[in-house]
Amino acid sequence: MAASLLWLLGLGALLLPSDAQEAYDRLPQTFRKGVDLALEKLGSHAGIQHHFLFFKSVAQSDIEPGFGVVFVYHHFYLKATKCPKGTTDSTSCQFRNDRPMIDCAVCYKTFEGEIEQEPKPYVHCVHKPALTEEMKTTRVNHCNTLGYSSGSPTLLASTGNAEK
Repeated sequence: MAASLLWLLGLGALLLPSDAQEAYDRLPQTFRKGVDLALEKLGSHAGIQHHFLFFKSVAQSDIEPGFGVVFVYHHFYLKATKCPKGTTDSTSCQFRNDRPMIDCAVCYKTFEGEIEQEPKPYVHCVHKPALTEEMKTTRVNHCNTLGYSSGSPTLLASTGNAEK
């Protein structure tokens, strides 16, 4: 009896969709591009052993000065999964709870929905426990400079979406 109940619970867990992918799928396309950029950069590090996925947004903002241009700022967390690094189909990857999250901030300019190479997109990711106030200040200053260098208002002063 107990064995069959355990088997049914295990089968039910396999049939549940991954919460990991749902949070990413709810993001607007403009913000997904920044998450993809951060995941690409993170995946290129030799010390990373696990597959990471988007976990949740901390803050997001965007400014549309016009003519198809959008400046984007996104602060979010990535979380390790039980899948190995290099996994291509992450639909069955479940989050690990024994690893620290990675805190990321990205800012970039898009033109007609595509990330522009100038000014260079800014991606800063660090394990959450190692994030310092100085790093946070550097992020804000860099992203504000990105907007100013292009003659637009500051990204972090916009009234975009913020999630906590």
